[in-house]
Amino acid sequence: MSDKGKSWTTLDKDLNRISNVEYAMQSVSRPMVGLGIALAFMIIAGIAAAAIFGAGSGSALVIAAAVLGAYMAINIGANDVANNMGPAVGAKALTMGGAIVIAALCESAGALLAGGDVVSTISKGIIDPNAVADTRIFIWAMMAALLSSALWVNLATWIGAPVSTSHSGVGGVMGAGIAAAGFGAVNWVSMGQIAASWVISPVLGGVIAAAFLAFIKANIIYKEDKIAAARQWVPVLVGIMMGVFSTYLAVKGLKKIVSIDLPTSLIIGAAIGAISYAISAPLIRRQSDGMENRNKSLKALFGLPLVISAALLSFAHGANDVANAVGPLAAIVHATEFGEFAGKVTIPQWVMVIGAFGISFGLLLFGPKLIKMVGSQITKLNPMRAYCVALSAAITVIVASWLGLPVSSTHIAVGGVFGVGFFREWHHSRQQEKHAAARPPELRIAKEERRRRKLVRRSHFMTIVAAWVITVPAAALLSGLVFVLLTALFT
Repeated sequence: MSDKGKSWTTLDKDLNRISNVEYAMQSVSRPMVGLGIALAFMIIAGIAAAAIFGAGSGSALVIAAAVLGAYMAINIGANDVANNMGPAVGAKALTMGGAIVIAALCESAGALLAGGDVVSTISKGIIDPNAVADTRIFIWAMMAALLSSALWVNLATWIGAPVSTSHSGVGGVMGAGIAAAGFGAVNWVSMGQIAASWVISPVLGGVIAAAFLAFIKANIIYKEDKIAAARQWVPVLVGIMMGVFSTYLAVKGLKKIVSIDLPTSLIIGAAIGAISYAISAPLIRRQSDGMENRNKSLKALFGLPLVISAALLSFAHGANDVANAVGPLAAIVHATEFGEFAGKVTIPQWVMVIGAFGISFGLLLFGPKLIKMVGSQITKLNPMRAYCVALSAAITVIVASWLGLPVSSTHIAVGGVFGVGFFREWHHSRQQEKHAAARPPELRIAKEERRRRKLVRRSHFMTIVAAWVITVPAAALLSGLVFVLLTALFT
C-alpha cells in the first residue's frame, strides 16, 4: 500500500488503539461499580436542578423529575445507542472502546449543538391536552410517563432486548393519559400510525439492507477482479452514504440550527454525495494499490466508511431523540414554573445537558451488553454487511419522513441486521442447492440438514420481536399504575 493510501486508514487505526478506554470501561461495567456511578449521576442531576430552579414552589417536583430524567437518559444510552455502534463493533471496524468514545462524543454533540430546542410535551400528539385540564394532574402524568418508560427500557436492557425508547415514551404518556382522563383522551389515529411503524420500519430497513448487500455481492465480491470492482463501486457507495446522511441530518438533526424541508435536503444531499465521490475515488484507488485480490482487502476498504457512518448515526440520534427523552422533564419544569402546561415547550439548556451526559454515562456503564447483542449475536457481520445496515437506517428514516410515518431508529437498525442475516441464509441456501448436484453423493448435504443450518439466531429474533410488540402496552400499563400510585400518595 502506498504512503498516500495509508493516510486513508489512519483514523481507523488510531481508534483501534484506544485500549485504555476499553480497560476503564470493563472496570466500570462491573455491576456494583456501574450502579454506583449511575446513582451518583442521578443525585448530581437532582442537585443541579435544585441549584438552578431554586427553592420556590414546586422545586421538589422539579428535582425529582430531574433525577428521573437522568435515569431515563442512562437507559437510552444503555439500550438505544447500541443500535448505531453494534454493527461497526461486530464487524471489527471498531473496538468496543473506540465505539464508546465516538458514540459518547457524537451523541452529546448532536444533543447540545443540533438538538431541537422545542419539544412536544404530549409525545407524538397521542393525548389531547384539553383532556388533562389540571396542571398538577398533568405533572403527575408526565412523572409517571418518565418513570415507567425508563423502567421498561431498563428491564429490556437487562434481558438483552434492543427496544424503542421512543415507543416506551409513547406507551408511558398513553398509559398516564388514560389513567388521568380515560380512553377518550387518546388519539387512536396517531396510535394506529405508531403501531403500523412496528412492522413497516424494521421490514423496510431489512429490505434496503439486504438489497445493498446483494448489490455488493454481485458487483464487487463475486467479480473475478475484486480490487478493480471495488475501485469502481466503493467510491459510489461512499458518495451515496454521504449524500444520504447529509439529507438525514438536514431533515432530522439540524432543527435547532436551521429548519430545512425535504426537497431542499435532497438537493443538499445530492451535492455533498457528488463531492464525496470525487474526493473518495482517488483515495480508494491509492489505498487499494498493492492489495491482494481477496475479500479481506475489501473489508479494509469498507472499514473507515463504516466508522464514519456510525458516527453520523450517533450524531443524528443525539440531535433527534434526546429531546424526546427529556421532553417530559421539560414539560414538568415548564408547568411548575408557569403554573400551566402547553402543547410545546422550550427545553432549558440544563435539561439537555442532563440528557446528553446521561446517555454517555449509560453507554459507558451498561452499553456493551446490547452492542454485543446487535453486533455479533444476531448474525455474523463484516464491514460490508454492517455498512449496509448503517446505510439502510438512514435511507429508511428519510423515506419514513417523506411518508409521514413515525418510526423507531432501533427497529430500523435491528431490522437491517435481520435483513442482512436472512438474505445471507437465502443466498447460502441457493448456493448449496446450486452446487449440490455437482458433488459426489457421499459429500452432499441432505436438504433437511441444509434447512437446519441457520445464519440468524432464532432465539434472539423471537425475544426481540416479542419485546417490540409489548413495549407500548407494557409501558402504558406500568405508567397507569405509577400514576394511580403517585396521585394516591401525594394528592
